[in-house]
This record gives sequence, C-alpha cells and structure tokens, in this order.
Amino acid sequence: MELINYLNEHFYTKQQLLELSKIPASVFQHWQSNGLMPKCSYKLAVNVESDSFFGIHAEAHTVEYYAKGYTAWLGNLQSISDEHSAYELFSRRYQNAIAELKAQGFASQNSKLNDGLSQHIESEWQHFQNGIYGLCTQSGLPEDIAAKEFAIVIINELTEQENLTNAQLTQLEQAVNLLDCASALFAPHERNNSSRHRLVDEVRRKYQL
Repeated sequence: MELINYLNEHFYTKQQLLELSKIPASVFQHWQSNGLMPKCSYKLAVNVESDSFFGIHAEAHTVEYYAKGYTAWLGNLQSISDEHSAYELFSRRYQNAIAELKAQGFASQNSKLNDGLSQHIESEWQHFQNGIYGLCTQSGLPEDIAAKEFAIVIINELTEQENLTNAQLTQLEQAVNLLDCASALFAPHERNNSSRHRLVDEVRRKYQL
C-alpha cells in the first residue's frame, strides 16, 4: 500500500491526466506512438479478488502513472504536429534552463553542458520520451531535467576532489540544493538506490551541509 499511496500522491493516472488535459485517449495514444508524449513512468498491475455471499470474483487492471507536469506538456502539444517540433520545443527549453542556471552562477567545464550540449540534449530527449524523467524529477519537464543534470555534474566534480575550500563547499551546497529541488522523492522501494539518496542525502551527511 505504501507504493500505491506514493503513486497516487505524486503522479496522475493516465485517466486523470486525460481528464485534466481534456485530451481524447485516441489523440494521447497517437502522440505517444509518434514520440511526442512520454511513456508512463510507472505501470502498476492490479489484481483484485473478492469473496462474498455470491462467491469469488477476480479481476485484473493495469494502471499507468505519469508525472503531474505532463498536463503542461500536453497543453503545448496541441499546437505541435510532429516529433521534430516537439523535440525543438524540448531542446529550446532545456538550453534556456542551462543558460539561466549559468547566469545564476552555476558552472562546469563538462562538455555536455557547453560545446556538446546539443548532442547531450538528443540523449536527454530519448530518456524523456521513455518516461524516465517523469520518474526521477519533480515535474518531468525540461527545466527540472536540465537542473538535475547540471547539479549532478557539479556534485560529481566537487566530490571527486579532496580538501574542498570554503568556496567549493558553498558551490557544493548550492548544487545539492538545486538537485534537491529538481529531483523526485522516489518510490519507497527505490530510495536507497536513487540519485537523491546518493547525491543529496549522503553528500549532505558527509560534508555536513
């Protein structure tokens, strides 16, 4: 039940997503089949058995769960006709998010956040389509994905060094806070193996942030 409670609190079922977005199931399926709409982040197989005066009754259902931020993404898709246009929107928002983070003072020499950004975003788009970022970020949207990636790069760069200066510790704390804001809580059975546990909880504990 803990998993079901988590999913119901932090995600929308497919039916909820369709109702809130006012998107017909056929259109949703078309967008998903053509790569415009991400796949679900969780798929729950529900088997129910009832025993009553009338006898035993059993039924099985599959429930798909999606990031709540996808209501906004579905709104954007209403003015987009193909995967290329959807990717262009994703890429533009991702690049703008990276540029804004750099303007705020976040910095890394990692090529995938600089001259290799376009190629990196192509890879991120694949993860987005597969529903991975709907699971591991707060919203599943490009802004949180970019923030998560930027924060992880900085945290990894700094924690590979020894004897961090006060300035570097401040940078580390800022990156951890950024990841904390962008990252999902994760399902109960996944938390100990999650990036949040490794790069937020454990880094804060180790460096007393």
